[in-house]
Amino acid sequence: MPVTKFNHPDPYKYLTGFDSCHETEAVEGALPIGHNSPQKAPYGLYTEKLSGTAFTAPRHENKQTWVYRILPAAAHENFIAEDAGSYHMSMTTETDKLHHIPNQLRWNPFDLDEQVDFVHGLHLIAGSGDPTLKQGLGILMYAAGKDMGKEAFYSSDGDFLIVPQHGVLDIQTELGRILVRPNEICVIPRGIRYRVTLPDGPVRGYICEVYQGHYQLPELGPIGSNCLANVRDFQAPVAAFDDEEESEWKLYTKFNNSLFAARQNHTPFDVVAWHGNYYPFKYDLGRFNVIGTTSFDHPDPSIFTVLTAPSDRVGTAVADFVIFPPRWLVAENTFRPPWYHRNTMSEFMGLISGDYDAKVGGGFKPAGASLHNVMSAHGPDSGAFEGASNAELKPQKVGDGSMAFMFESSLMVGVSEWGLKTCQKVQPEYNEHSWTPLKRHFVNPNKKV
Repeated sequence: MPVTKFNHPDPYKYLTGFDSCHETEAVEGALPIGHNSPQKAPYGLYTEKLSGTAFTAPRHENKQTWVYRILPAAAHENFIAEDAGSYHMSMTTETDKLHHIPNQLRWNPFDLDEQVDFVHGLHLIAGSGDPTLKQGLGILMYAAGKDMGKEAFYSSDGDFLIVPQHGVLDIQTELGRILVRPNEICVIPRGIRYRVTLPDGPVRGYICEVYQGHYQLPELGPIGSNCLANVRDFQAPVAAFDDEEESEWKLYTKFNNSLFAARQNHTPFDVVAWHGNYYPFKYDLGRFNVIGTTSFDHPDPSIFTVLTAPSDRVGTAVADFVIFPPRWLVAENTFRPPWYHRNTMSEFMGLISGDYDAKVGGGFKPAGASLHNVMSAHGPDSGAFEGASNAELKPQKVGDGSMAFMFESSLMVGVSEWGLKTCQKVQPEYNEHSWTPLKRHFVNPNKKV
């Protein structure tokens, strides 16, 4: 793998490239030269290995990072389960608490919550599988209005793909700092500790957590070596650390979708240098290189896949992250919005900004969502169908000022109690408003008058 080395005092500088082996040090000479684990690390640091896969995983899948830190991550007190009554977070994925229903669902925009920080503003909407078996995924909303204090958080369950919809996240991770805005995404792998502050006030957004595997770029097949999300546009943080004397910190972990907390007497953010290919990263959705048809008919929406977390079955994903950015439609003799369809995959859609071209009836708003589960029929609402069926077919720019996305999964997704009832955002007449108004246009040429 290529190795990138960077040494810079600016904590918001980034290393570029996806799945590359990076080197970065906040103090020159903190990285050992020529070997991973010397008898004594430079500057009296501790050597620690962070493994994202089994040691014996195939070389092309193996993910690991060596960190050189002031004190080891193990130096904390025992974790204690947080009292569920003391925080708002609702993340259970117990089988008997998820509602598996075939109905199409749509949610009004989720509320902001200025009373909680990022950790305590997490709510599970839907999920499938079991984090204890490292199978499946969880789909969450976050809403927060407070900075985390002397606290850090990590998920033992899986990788967080964070999609901001409102506000800016300043994420201090063990491996460096990342600033994430709407129309950018951030992935924080399982086990990496971080702290979220809010430089621009309240925040809200979506998360897709995969319990198995990791996010990676999709294969391009006959597309070739370029387009979609290009390797060069992904950014990883440079090393940046806090050097402070003893102080009280609280460490949270999400473990089997429950929250635990431990105390420690030093900062978790004391990694002076690191090298490896297991790290958090961000991506600007505006850099996505859209491709599409230049003749007729529709390519499959998989051409809009930014990242995928593949299952054990080739070509099938635990989760695909798909976007619908501004783009030109130029096809001849073609109905332009997505076709009506039933899918063996489950489709959870969200809207960051603007309007989605297949939903013109006003019910799909930024910060809202929809879920079309396995084989639940869906497609353009009646207004979108009538408009597109009668529109002049000429090159057309769609999605200006808009960004919709989809978490797509091969798994049947259950809806949490919070998502179905507690949040009080489900639209009870989604189906009726979207598809009941569709009119019959069929003229039977064999029918005698």
